[in-house]
Amino acid sequence: MVRDLLNQIKSRFDGLSRRSLLLGSAGIATLGLLALSRPAKDGGPSEPYFDKLGAAVTAAGLARPSLVIDLARLDQNIAVMKSHLRPGMGYRIVAKSLPSLPLLRHVMTAADTNRLMLFHQPFVNLVAMEEPGADVLLGKPMPVAAAARFYDQLGATTFDPATQLQWLIDTPERLQEYQVLANARGQAMRINLELDVGLHRGGLTDPAELKPILETIDADPLLTFAGFMGYDPHLASVPDLMGWQGRAIEGSMDIYKSFIDGAAEHYGDSWKPDELTLNTAGSPTYQLHNQTTHANEVAVGSALVKPTHFDTPTLADHVPASFITTPVVKTSDSTDIPGLEALTAPTRLWDRNTAQTFFIYGGNWLAEPVSPPGLRTNGVFGRSSNQEMLNGSDLIELAPNDIVVLRPTQSEFVFLQFGDIAVLDGGKITQSWPVFTQGA
Repeated sequence: MVRDLLNQIKSRFDGLSRRSLLLGSAGIATLGLLALSRPAKDGGPSEPYFDKLGAAVTAAGLARPSLVIDLARLDQNIAVMKSHLRPGMGYRIVAKSLPSLPLLRHVMTAADTNRLMLFHQPFVNLVAMEEPGADVLLGKPMPVAAAARFYDQLGATTFDPATQLQWLIDTPERLQEYQVLANARGQAMRINLELDVGLHRGGLTDPAELKPILETIDADPLLTFAGFMGYDPHLASVPDLMGWQGRAIEGSMDIYKSFIDGAAEHYGDSWKPDELTLNTAGSPTYQLHNQTTHANEVAVGSALVKPTHFDTPTLADHVPASFITTPVVKTSDSTDIPGLEALTAPTRLWDRNTAQTFFIYGGNWLAEPVSPPGLRTNGVFGRSSNQEMLNGSDLIELAPNDIVVLRPTQSEFVFLQFGDIAVLDGGKITQSWPVFTQGA
């Protein structure tokens, strides 16, 4: 019997043409490749941390999109940051990444610093009025008209811009504009020079440019040279391959040092670097400067709340401390695309992560869903700022009014989209921190 069966199989293969065999093999191979490329089924229950976070915002009655900061995690990140600063290295808070006065005050107290880096003229005016003891460095060169507007709107305050504010200058032309403004108003101005230490987003690139700039500053009694700023976040993104990253770090620091050497040569015996602001780094790179001696302060902001763009090896010991929470508005046990309803079943067969649909309150933020795990946006349906569609497998259990948690990809603009920040402390929402307004 076995022999007869084998003979039958052989006779059938003998009757097949070579073309048929090849086509059959190709079909089998194609099916195999499709099976390998089929999306894996994802999803599952929320982590206990996110369950507690959802319960806290629900108990607080936050039945709307909310930006939440976990105070314990924030404090943990501040402590981690301080542990990486060498003795004598100062810390300047990057305010655009923490755009809330109560938030800044908390960090200023916990980190024991009054140094702020600001990037927006209305925010500079707000800080001058509300935190008059702050030491402010501009984080980007401002149009001279914005600088003039700052003085126009300054009002009555003990903040003294002549001694507490440093304007960032990137070119001789901008320096000339600021010089005209200073002399037109009789306003003393401190000038910090932006260096291009490899980011290539502007700033001085050649130490030979430095001498005439310093001579211009020195010759005007209303202008004072206040130091350098060299922002280097690109270093964290340079591939650690064939020594590229190491050479990039060394090259960046060498550029900065060359300008310090140029300034030291220019000022000679009157050179006092300890009295200057020699700012460097950024959140992704501040830990690369724990042995740095050419700069005397680092700028850090986002690392304290750690949005997803800062999930880098250089910040591995920081933890996410900021989240977006929002309620589920509607659910469906299928994913139906308008006009393409006929594809619902085959799409679900192919990608089991389209088994369910959840429409959330709001959406289209610079953020990524993290809880429950396995949620994803639908690129065919498109994004929505009103009721965002999220899809997931049948492993996800969500009902209307349940909470979805997302992590911001950045903090500086996202934090401004939700009204007051909800502060999580001890498992409860205990405070509400107003955020900056963009101003007029």
